Amino acid sequence: MGERTLVGCIGTGNMGSALMTAAVKVVGGQNVGVTDVDLRRATEFAAPLGAKVWASNTEAVQQSQYLILAVKPQVVASVVKELEPGLAQRFREGQPVILVSIVAGLSIHALRGHLGGSSSAAGQPVIRLMPNTPALISKGMIALAASAEVSEGAVGELERILSSAGLIDRVDEKLMDAITALSGSGPAYGYLFIEALADGAVKAGLPRDKALRYAARTVLGAAAMVEETGRHPGELKDAVCSPGGTTIAGVAALEERAFRGTVMAAVEAAYKRSKELG
Repeated sequence: MGERTLVGCIGTGNMGSALMTAAVKVVGGQNVGVTDVDLRRATEFAAPLGAKVWASNTEAVQQSQYLILAVKPQVVASVVKELEPGLAQRFREGQPVILVSIVAGLSIHALRGHLGGSSSAAGQPVIRLMPNTPALISKGMIALAASAEVSEGAVGELERILSSAGLIDRVDEKLMDAITALSGSGPAYGYLFIEALADGAVKAGLPRDKALRYAARTVLGAAAMVEETGRHPGELKDAVCSPGGTTIAGVAALEERAFRGTVMAAVEAAYKRSKELG
């Protein structure tokens, strides 16, 4: 067998495509391969990037050094079972595939459990990622937890491969469900807030296109202020709230309607669901 592809991906949905697009920017299309139950979709994605397309998951596991599982939680058991013979063979050859899972709620232990009685299951190198959709525009927040079998060099290489997707943060795996509820699901909360801000502005008389532009830029700027100044968001909020002014009136309306408690409840609900998926 010739030289293997550096990184492959099973699944070319939103997240799989985002990560592979980022990988191509760093390592080139010749070092990236994809497959999908819908091979036409995989081909349409790969062609403009110069990436490889594999006809099956079996071929993907034979050809990849890192193999990303970008599939839905409800099919991951069957996909991993399909990969098991190839994973075991690579393990026996002393060239194990590093499985990289982005499946929400799926622990490293549970992923290995899907390998059944394979002699290599306990030693299968696994990296768990929790990316989010802003990776599509290189603004992602990606949590990473690796099993003990993955070397420091291998983790660092994956960080390099995906560096164009956004910020990568190494975490203890026990934090993954909370991270899923925050940054994995969080963009949806942000979109709802931006939409609501714009709707409020339209109600106040601003044209829709301007309302959306101002709302999005306002949220973007607020996030940048938190990141770049290092100041607590409560402190930054206080700096905007002049005595008797417009902002404190708006903040009061949010507080009267339990804005912060509602957002906290959303994160908690997503956290509980992530735990259930595992």
